[in-house]
Amino acid sequence: MPDKVLVTRRIPAAGLRLLEAEGFDLTVFSEEVPGRTELLEAARGASGVLSTVTERIDAGFMDAAGDNLKVVANMAVGYDNVDVTAARERGIVVTNTPGVLTETTADVAFMLMLAAARRLGEGERMLRSGKWRYWGPELLTGPDVWGKTLGIIGMGRIGEAVARRARGFEMDILYTSRSRKERVERKTGARRVHLDELLRESDFISIHTPLTTETRHLIGEPELQKMKPTAVLVNTSRGPVVDEAALADALAELLIFAAGLDVYEEEPAVHPKLLQLENVVLAPHIGSASIETRSKMAELAAENLRSVLRGERPANPVNL
Repeated sequence: MPDKVLVTRRIPAAGLRLLEAEGFDLTVFSEEVPGRTELLEAARGASGVLSTVTERIDAGFMDAAGDNLKVVANMAVGYDNVDVTAARERGIVVTNTPGVLTETTADVAFMLMLAAARRLGEGERMLRSGKWRYWGPELLTGPDVWGKTLGIIGMGRIGEAVARRARGFEMDILYTSRSRKERVERKTGARRVHLDELLRESDFISIHTPLTTETRHLIGEPELQKMKPTAVLVNTSRGPVVDEAALADALAELLIFAAGLDVYEEEPAVHPKLLQLENVVLAPHIGSASIETRSKMAELAAENLRSVLRGERPANPVNL
């Protein structure tokens, strides 16, 4: 009998074609996020699961799937939605999709930086509502991005891609990272500093760190207090890295100038105070949402899953 494979959300055709060609017994959910009970029932007897960041793949899920489960192929770089320890204890391989979404996510980080600084969202709302009555010398003015100092928290693949874009804007680049990135420093002129210095000196701060116990609420009230009143904060990593309530208060009190967010603590819910503020640009987790990149992510996740079920080493294991 063919292996049973559960795809927890409908994914781009490139990934589905690969799984269909392999002859797996496929169950594919719709675009909507499946309910927990429905998901557990569908997982029973599965040999492989292709998941996305919206599903919690924990010990309960793995036990519901049963002893046949060999692989969880997460269609994302981050895998904080998967209990990797529980998977390891059960002999289940977990994989992710690094590399393919680097440039696309860096584009969105820079888009949010520009949009927040130049008050694009506020301006569009003004125009669409019919409130734009005239051009004025001080209407919707915001800080330049060109020539400013950019602080990058987490100099991995995406952080480096943002740094490369910043060089085109002749920005000075500071960064924090667990280790020094000498190649990136040579390429971009970036300088490694402690987080406190980065917060104090940066005009723009872009977050690109994974979500771990150490990085949860890495940016909270004390950190926001250290930032310039003209600073712009951008987060395209994971929502809980930023204390959303503290950020909302800081924006409301003009402790910082603006923010651009693509991720949230309790997605798809957004802190209600943020929804009322003009000085924050809010995007619905579209960091990797180019047609080309999402197709590559689906294909890579499917390839990882197929490799494990064939008894081969996958290209992107996170717990082997």
